[in-house]
Parts: sequence; C-alpha cells; structure tokens
Amino acid sequence: MASASTFLKIPRERIGALVGPNGRVKEVIEKKLLVDLEVDSETGGIKIVLTPTAQDPSLLFRAKEVITAIGRGFSPERAFRLIGDDEVVLEVIDLREIVGKSQSDMKRLKGRIIGKEGKTRRIIEELTEASVSVFGHTISIIGDMEQAEAAREAIQMFLRGSQHRTVYRFLHRKRRELKKKKMELWEPSHEKLEP
Repeated sequence: MASASTFLKIPRERIGALVGPNGRVKEVIEKKLLVDLEVDSETGGIKIVLTPTAQDPSLLFRAKEVITAIGRGFSPERAFRLIGDDEVVLEVIDLREIVGKSQSDMKRLKGRIIGKEGKTRRIIEELTEASVSVFGHTISIIGDMEQAEAAREAIQMFLRGSQHRTVYRFLHRKRRELKKKKMELWEPSHEKLEP
C-alpha cells in the first residue's frame, strides 16, 4: 500500500531555513511528525510522505502547515509552535486578494503592518501573544485560536486604513479580555458541593 503524501512549494530562498544547519530543522520535522521530506532546492518543491509507522494521517497536514509557516518567513522555532498543540493555528493573509498586482500598494500595506523599525508588528505580537510574519505577498499569523483571531482583526483594521491608535486601543482591550478569560479558568468555583 502506498504511503499518504502531499506536495507544496515554498519560496526557494526559504529552503535553507527549512533544511536548517546540517539538516537539523528537516530532521526535527521528520522525527516529530513521522514524515519523510523530499526537498527540491531548485524549484522549492517539497514532497511530504507519511512514514509507515505513523498512525495519524493528520500529521501529514500538520507537517504541511509547519513547512508553509517556514516558507512564509517564520523562523523554524516559531513554526514549531504548530507541532504538538492542536490549539495552535496558522493563518495566511494573501495581500494579492486585497490590492491585486499593485506592488506599490502591497509595499505600503506591508509597511503599515511592520511599522517603523518593526514597532507595529512587535506591538501586535506582544498584545496578542501571536507570532506575525510579513513575507512576500503574505502576512501570516501563528497562535491559538483567540490569539490568531485578535491579531488577524488588528491586521485587517490596518489594511482597511484604521489609525494606529485605534488599532492599539482595540489590541489593549482584547488583551484585557484574554487575560480575564484566563483568570476565570483558574478561579476556584465558589459553589458549595452538596454532601
């Protein structure tokens, strides 16, 4: 029986990050997700094959997400958040869907998200605890569902032209909501148990 496999392409300049020094990044992905990676450094093509020992076919898709994240500019360490935690997601916003092929508009929007010396992106990351990568024609997010949702909403506000202070206010409010939710999870119930 043939092993399950899938194929994807990443930018050629990201192949080095995927393979890593002495092949260590590739090795970690293969070992943790029980896949074999066939990397074509000329085209950027990557074939992902589930190993015979893998019992869970969803590992194939998780490997594809990790590789996509690295291809979209995340460091392998940040992309590895996707391994072992089903709550962590990868979201990719394609700027071509917003501005078409206009390179000047794309550059302007990417600049709004990055900010001067990376300040805006850093603030989004600090307040949402999500990771954000601006690479090529995409803006990508890694985080749990709530973190990713808050980061995506902030990024979309910037893309729609909202002022920085408006977005920062939104992010501070979201941060308070997320912290409050976390605190509620840890508070003991005050209800008395009936004997």
